[in-house]
Amino acid sequence: MSERDMLRIAAVADIHVKKTSAGSLQPLFAKATEEADMILLCGDLTDYGTIEEAKVLAREITSSLRIPAVGVLGNHDLESGHEKELVSILADAGVTILDGDSTEIHGVGFAGVKGFAGGFGRRALGAWGEQIIKDFVHEAINESLKLEAALARLRTPQKIAVLHYSPIQATVAGEPLEIVAFLGSSRLEEPLDRYRVNAVFHGHAHRGAPEGRTKSGTPVYNVAMPVLAASFPERPPFRVVEIPLAAEAVA
Repeated sequence: MSERDMLRIAAVADIHVKKTSAGSLQPLFAKATEEADMILLCGDLTDYGTIEEAKVLAREITSSLRIPAVGVLGNHDLESGHEKELVSILADAGVTILDGDSTEIHGVGFAGVKGFAGGFGRRALGAWGEQIIKDFVHEAINESLKLEAALARLRTPQKIAVLHYSPIQATVAGEPLEIVAFLGSSRLEEPLDRYRVNAVFHGHAHRGAPEGRTKSGTPVYNVAMPVLAASFPERPPFRVVEIPLAAEAVA
């Protein structure tokens, strides 16, 4: 690492690779390799979740990316029902996909889940009434429990959460009000604050805000590619955040 006491994290989401995307992401991955020590891929990596799209993405990664990669799947990646194959293809390309799992890079811990919808705060959907509503809410609860279990396994001083759906309303501000409840769930926020996560990265909200904070003040970054392109037009469409390294990691 070029910075002796920092881990430089590049992060991007919603790249929506299609079967016609060959060559389009090589400049992004090459630039991320220059500017960061690792990269987070925060879901919707493919457009329809097909095996062909995943293979295109894998070729983009293997041809241009020279730093560790960690990610989660998004809702688009589950569209075709090939998520197991996608995880395998991306693993062969060197990407660690997290789904209630955790990993460690340079002494920094990463915990990841896709997350789910349901809304935020006092207006979040409750598990009451029809069974299908209860099932919907329980999916958000289960994703929150998976995130909590992944964070609990980390023993690193610094902890980073990798999501696709947002855990707070602030980073979906700017989206049409009618769809805000489908862009994330504040149920994901509770384990983030309980385990004192240092930073959170997510995507999914293409017209949201680039940054917000949890109730305890943890920074949350919306790294959906359309958001980054609109917010930082002079930069390549990925966000770089520096995380201080523990003394033993620096040594």
